[in-house]
Amino acid sequence: MVSGLTESSQISEEEMTETPRATMVLATRHKCRESSTIIFWQQNRIPIVLRTCPLPRPSYSLRRNALLTKSTLEKLNIEGLAKKVDLKGQNVLVRVDLNVPLAKDDTTVTDDTRLRSVVPTTKFLLDKGANVILCSHFGRPKGEVIETGKNGRLTPVVKPLEALLATSITKLNDCMGEEVEQAAAGLIESEVMMLENTRFYAGETKNDEVLSAGLGKLAKYFVMDAFGTAHRAHSSTAGVTKHMELSAAGYLLDKELKYLQGAVDNPKRPMMAIVGGAKVSTKIPVIESLLEKCDKILIGGGMIFTFYKALGYDIGASMVEDDLVETASALMKKAEEKGVKLLLPSDVVLADKFDNEANTAVAKVTEISGDWMGLDIGPDSIEEFQKEIEECQTIVWNGPMGVFEMSSFAEGTNAVAQMLADATEKRGATTIVGGGDSVAAVNKAGLGDRVSHISTGGGASLELLEGKTLPGVASLSEA
Repeated sequence: MVSGLTESSQISEEEMTETPRATMVLATRHKCRESSTIIFWQQNRIPIVLRTCPLPRPSYSLRRNALLTKSTLEKLNIEGLAKKVDLKGQNVLVRVDLNVPLAKDDTTVTDDTRLRSVVPTTKFLLDKGANVILCSHFGRPKGEVIETGKNGRLTPVVKPLEALLATSITKLNDCMGEEVEQAAAGLIESEVMMLENTRFYAGETKNDEVLSAGLGKLAKYFVMDAFGTAHRAHSSTAGVTKHMELSAAGYLLDKELKYLQGAVDNPKRPMMAIVGGAKVSTKIPVIESLLEKCDKILIGGGMIFTFYKALGYDIGASMVEDDLVETASALMKKAEEKGVKLLLPSDVVLADKFDNEANTAVAKVTEISGDWMGLDIGPDSIEEFQKEIEECQTIVWNGPMGVFEMSSFAEGTNAVAQMLADATEKRGATTIVGGGDSVAAVNKAGLGDRVSHISTGGGASLELLEGKTLPGVASLSEA
């Protein structure tokens, strides 16, 4: 943990040589967690011994958000829906996420991960004889009808999804209105119909009642299976439920809730969070929430330099959020008060410019200067993080350790991904990866199928971990 300092004194050069640099503060804390003595070197190279007060063991009682718990683990799921009603011949509106990347031709799907995630819920409903009406937004058309591209019509996903479902799909050119209602009324049994991009209506993102009611006329039952948009109170995620007899969570959403909320509320101990990414500003709420739940928190990514500046270190040309230096300091103080180990990297990979071909060097975090910028965690940090990870049974990861998109600065992120895969396979640890960049990194490393769960929702994952109620979940029927 970043310890509270109570006393300091000079030490001799002889004592210095007897003290391995691995005991530096922000270094190998697994070696010093039993001791109250931590050593680091100031910028003027004067060795300082920092003596710390012993801190109590963290309490394992969890601060629960009653509304969140009720709105997740006690909500009706798709199998519960099938037990309550006979779905044969009934229309079920299913909110999915069909936002897939397209090639430059604006028609070819380059990654069908999200399409494959639609299959389990859809097939279950079809097997029950239900008619599935698929509903999704696509990009950000902002109320305009756009024919092609990442903000256009959903036409490019039809054929790939037909292949995955092994059935035909009737694609409509609107998502509400008389023609859509007639098409929905004409469905007989186990048919699939796809509505047009819901965001062609500006009211979608405003939870417009007209659009909500229009969607509500198409089916008796609603299934929410788009976790990535569950944190938004939109017409097709929340408002529509007011016009349904029953609303349930699909397989994808149900799995997300059970892993994310279940693991955080009732984790196998010790529990660790690994939080990375470029900016502290986007992660403050989740770090604050995780301090209430975790035994350890590892920090990586560009945000570490804001913490280093709070500790008085020179960060060279590394990115920093100056207006959040005090916040970073407060987070470290809060961690020590709660007895949570908040671990920062002890070394970093530096570059002389933001480029994959830049000149690079590895330096201790106390030795950064000049025009050098930190773009990845260093080899010592990787080793230290591994030892900490090996002690934990529940690990939640959100955010890369460096600029992993550039191969020169991807080692830290790739190493953490491998550590989580090993923890899952070798020790049976529960490992959860959430956040777009983290997921991309794990998949890029070919380890996506070797962790316990990969979350499909970046913002939704963060808000759930923060303890917030997700509108797309809260609006579902009780189990």
